[in-house]
Amino acid sequence: MSSTTDTIKGLANEALGNVKQGIGKATGNDSLVAEGKAQEIKGEAQRTVGEAKDGLHKAADVITGRK
Repeated sequence: MSSTTDTIKGLANEALGNVKQGIGKATGNDSLVAEGKAQEIKGEAQRTVGEAKDGLHKAADVITGRK
């Protein structure tokens, strides 16, 4: 995946995870809260990977003189 795709998917998973947690808390569904937390953590990891890839691409561009 590209860095942008990773970042976008990560942000989406974080948002959906937060929504699930909110619904789970509002309805007393501990399973949904846990599922939401897991999805949020997955999203944070995806976003971090995307940001790291972007940083590596920028560093490579600087090293090779493309920017």
